[in-house]
Amino acid sequence: MRRLLTIAISVAVLLILMVPTAFAAGPTTSGGQLIAAVNGVVDVPSGQRVDTVLVVNGTASVEGDADTIVIAGGSATVTDANVGTVVVIDGSADLTGSTIVRGDVRTLRGTVTQGTGVIVQGSVRALDTDLAALAVLMIPLMLVIMVGVAIAGLLAALAVAAFGARQVREVEALISGRPGHVLVAGIVGSVALPLVALLLIMTVVGAPAGLALLVLVLPAVAFLAWLVAAIWVGDWILATTRGAREPGRPYRAAIVGVIVLALAGVIPFVSTIATLFGFGALLLAGWHVLRPETPGLASGGTVQPSPIAG
Repeated sequence: MRRLLTIAISVAVLLILMVPTAFAAGPTTSGGQLIAAVNGVVDVPSGQRVDTVLVVNGTASVEGDADTIVIAGGSATVTDANVGTVVVIDGSADLTGSTIVRGDVRTLRGTVTQGTGVIVQGSVRALDTDLAALAVLMIPLMLVIMVGVAIAGLLAALAVAAFGARQVREVEALISGRPGHVLVAGIVGSVALPLVALLLIMTVVGAPAGLALLVLVLPAVAFLAWLVAAIWVGDWILATTRGAREPGRPYRAAIVGVIVLALAGVIPFVSTIATLFGFGALLLAGWHVLRPETPGLASGGTVQPSPIAG
C-alpha cells in the first residue's frame, strides 16, 4: 500500500511540475524524452539531454542535462549535471561535482545531499508545506463543489417527486414490503449489468451499446436509485415523526431524505447500501412492468402503493 501511495504521489507531483512547461510561452530546446524505471536503473550519461527522469524504487545516475528529476522510493547520484528541478519522495539524492540546479529541490520524506561545488539557484524546501498550502486552498473549492452537488441533488429529487410520483411510490412499496428481494436484486444487478456492458464492448457490433451502458446509462440509473432511496428515507422520517407519510407528491420527503442521506453518507458504505436498495427496487419495478405479477402478489399481498393526487 505504501508503495502504491508513493507511486501515486510521484506521478501527481510530476503532472503538477509539467503544467508550467506545457503552458510556457517560449520555445524549448529539450529533446522531449522521458526516461522512467520501476525497480530498475537509469543512466543519463554526460552530453545527453532529457526532459524528465522518473525512478520508482530504483537507482539513477545522471551526468547529463535534465529538466526534471523525480525520485520516489529510490536513490539518485547527480554528477556535473545541469538540472531544472529535483523532487525526492521517500528516497535520496546525492548532488555532487559541479551540478547546477536551475530551479528548486523539493523533498517529501526524502533526503538530499548537496556537495560543496553544487549550485542550487532556487530553493531547497519540503513538499509538506506546499501540500498543506494546497489543501488549504482546496477547502473553499471543495465546499463550493459540495454545495453545488447538494443543490443539484435537491433539484433532481424534486423533479423526480414532481414528474414520477406514482412510480416513486411503487418503488417505495417494494423497498418497504420486500427489502430482502430488493437488496439481492441490487447486488446482482450491480455486478451483472457492468459485466454485460464489458462483454458488449468486447464485440464489434455491441461496443457502442456496451460503452453507452457502462458510461451513461448505469451512472444515471445509480443516481436515480440514490434519489429514490433518499425519498424513501424522507418518507420514513416523516411517517415516524408525523404519524403518516406525506400525501400527494413527496416534495418534503425528497428534501428531507436528500439532506439526511447526504449527511449520513460520510459514514462508510451508507450511500452504497442506499443506492443498492434503490437500484434493486428500480430493477424489480422494471421487471414487474415487463412481466406483471398476479394482482395482490406484487408486494406479498400486504403492501400497496398509496394513492397520490395527480
